Amino acid sequence: MRKVSGLRIAPTMMPLNPEFQRVGRPAAEDNVSNRFELFLLGPGEKKVTEETDTRIPSASVFTFKKEDHTLGNLLRSRLLQSPHVLFSGYKVPHPLVSEFILRIQTDGSLTPRQALLNACKELVNDLSILSREFTKEWELRKMVGEGVDGAANGTH
Repeated sequence: MRKVSGLRIAPTMMPLNPEFQRVGRPAAEDNVSNRFELFLLGPGEKKVTEETDTRIPSASVFTFKKEDHTLGNLLRSRLLQSPHVLFSGYKVPHPLVSEFILRIQTDGSLTPRQALLNACKELVNDLSILSREFTKEWELRKMVGEGVDGAANGTH
């Protein structure tokens, strides 16, 4: 039991107040980054950096800052659909750091950078088609839903 302003409070009933936090031990929230740090680039920070892999011909390693598995897996799978890409793989070095490393090896007919740019253009095209089709279906469902609701209410 702990005395607070003349009241006796059991440890399990203590309010979540900074004055009651344990001294010398950080709270669990101190270990987590601010959410905006997960997607906003810092001053002078580049979104993508390329490093040529000198051990393997026609290969490069790209580091994407402030991104995660969502983009990494999309790019990897799209790159593997290209006949000129021999290898494409990514890894996230640490789950608390929002970055991934993408390794690309091509057959030499185009550079890894060109393969990545082509994959990005194809993905943007696919996502715009998905968005257009989804919006079209959504609008059709809304029209059908309004027609059914209007008929049920006798206002149609």
